[in-house]
Amino acid sequence: MSLQQAKPPLPSDDKRWKLVNATMRRNGYAGHALIETLHSVQDAFGFLDEGSLRFVASSLDLPLSKVYGVATFYHLFALKPKGRHACVVCTGTACYIKGAGGLVERLQERYDINPGETTEDDRLSLLTARCVGACGLAPAIVIDGDVLGKLDSESLIAKLEELT
Repeated sequence: MSLQQAKPPLPSDDKRWKLVNATMRRNGYAGHALIETLHSVQDAFGFLDEGSLRFVASSLDLPLSKVYGVATFYHLFALKPKGRHACVVCTGTACYIKGAGGLVERLQERYDINPGETTEDDRLSLLTARCVGACGLAPAIVIDGDVLGKLDSESLIAKLEELT
């Protein structure tokens, strides 16, 4: 009998799991490759669901609590599918003083979602960030990777309506 633990089978026949497995194999199924492996799963599937977290934990021989802890600690990981468009409102000090809180409230009212959620039609995800590094544009908003600034709630909603 081999001393090396048998690795769990891939969760499905989906070819994307082979890419994830290749990442883990390249790193010797070592726990230090957790973040790289989670990035690989998210790149392949768009988010990290419970099944993928369990598979990674089992494959890297790590407690599920550690894998979940890492996945929830870093803001780049998503535990739910993201919408077609993403709106990130900066809530750093300069942006908050210039009205970011009001922008978030207005977006919550208009789209019936909270930060970290996606609309039911999967068109828009609302996120917040502590700082996007654009304090001179306060309040700064990032829509699909483009930084916008000095928007009031109505002009922000108008921009989002153009997209969705």
